[in-house]
Amino acid sequence: MSHSLAVCWPAADLGLPLESVSPDKLSNTELIARCQEGAKPERDAFSELLRRFQPHVEKILYHLAPDWGDRADLAQEVWIRVYRNIKRLNEPVKFRGWLSRIATNLFYDELRKRKRVRNPLSLDAPRQMEDGFLDWEVPSDAPSPDEDLSTQEFYEQLQQAIADLPEVFRTTIILREIEGLAYEEIAEVTRVSLGTVKSRIARARARLQVKLQSYLAID
Repeated sequence: MSHSLAVCWPAADLGLPLESVSPDKLSNTELIARCQEGAKPERDAFSELLRRFQPHVEKILYHLAPDWGDRADLAQEVWIRVYRNIKRLNEPVKFRGWLSRIATNLFYDELRKRKRVRNPLSLDAPRQMEDGFLDWEVPSDAPSPDEDLSTQEFYEQLQQAIADLPEVFRTTIILREIEGLAYEEIAEVTRVSLGTVKSRIARARARLQVKLQSYLAID
């Protein structure tokens, strides 16, 4: 009895030119390399890059600005900046950290320009993307109204506490606790030493604990 086994080999290992391989078959590094070819990123390759990393951008912006109703516009601006500057990325393997820095810097640029929007954001509303609409899938354990309000109040206070942190602490704690980046990745994104990263995270955590003491207290 014979069995068919599909194996996906990197294009480079097969000696194939990247332009001859479908973008969805390329590794992230190969995909970024193709986007860096030519005067402008190839359309299909860039679309695949966006598809793979759009959730990462959405996650960053959601945690940075949960009450901003125009996060989709900010995400689009992130990708415009990526499109214009991707050729400047010297190490494609560090794309994720580079993308995180673009999204984070864009948020703080916008934060300096305007007051925070207090209108409620519907997580059930579909998001319009370049290739159509994206529906949110938000898991829920159906909390009671009181639990729901308590959770909402906590996250509002958490976001405010994060917003009140000095900018260097704010960026570092978000990259670590929300985006889940390793200390070494944060050092690369923020361009500071590993020791400085660890110090900023420790100090940011201490400040947040003081700010949220009433919510974190155990009865």
